[in-house]
Amino acid sequence: ETITPKNLDLIQAFPVKTIELGVQSMDDAVLQLSQRGHTALDTRRAVKCLKDRGYVIGLQMMVGLPGQGESSVMTTALEIASLLPDFVRIYPAIVLKNSPLETWVQNGSYEPLDLDTAVSQVKRLYGFFREKQIPVIRMGLQASESLDFHGTVVAGPYHPAFGHLVHSELFFDKAIAELATERTPIHKTVFFVHPSDISKMRGLKNANIKRLKALFHIDSIELVPDDAISEDTFRLKVFRR
Repeated sequence: ETITPKNLDLIQAFPVKTIELGVQSMDDAVLQLSQRGHTALDTRRAVKCLKDRGYVIGLQMMVGLPGQGESSVMTTALEIASLLPDFVRIYPAIVLKNSPLETWVQNGSYEPLDLDTAVSQVKRLYGFFREKQIPVIRMGLQASESLDFHGTVVAGPYHPAFGHLVHSELFFDKAIAELATERTPIHKTVFFVHPSDISKMRGLKNANIKRLKALFHIDSIELVPDDAISEDTFRLKVFRR
């Protein structure tokens, strides 16, 4: 609601190229329950105003807000994509000490998402924006001393490596889809992965490796870094029994 021609005139002389907006939701009922102080129409007007001035635009959205179900989340994603931002950030709502959300949790009027549900919702959003060719440059809050201090986060799906969890789940889903086509017992699999994606393929504390071994009864799984492989994908070689 502060993005107006008058306010943009004030910063026109400064070397500002990129402006991000905390959209959070395009559902007016969710925005009102969350006390955001703006409407979906405010967001549409602000984005048009910024586009008219030629700014690079980033839009931030959240999952797990009060009154926000999965259908509301995807409606927001669709509307954000229609605004054609240059990039997106996705954050799960977490409950901080001494915040209104903490009061709502205590009186039972608000229940935050658990970590698995938040990862699942953000994973779906990441895939959606990727299909729309809109970069998602962050998922989850940046870890900091203030957030990691004991008692700061009182509830909700906070994890210092939230984005890593999402990427790991994406790789896990792809691996399952590939291995599910095998009709004979597997002795060993080798995943050729871009070096920057090795940890994502492995999962936090080797979680993906352990789950794939158990699910498909694989004796050995090896990850091989390969610069020729595109990021966010892999090549699979299977050795059967």
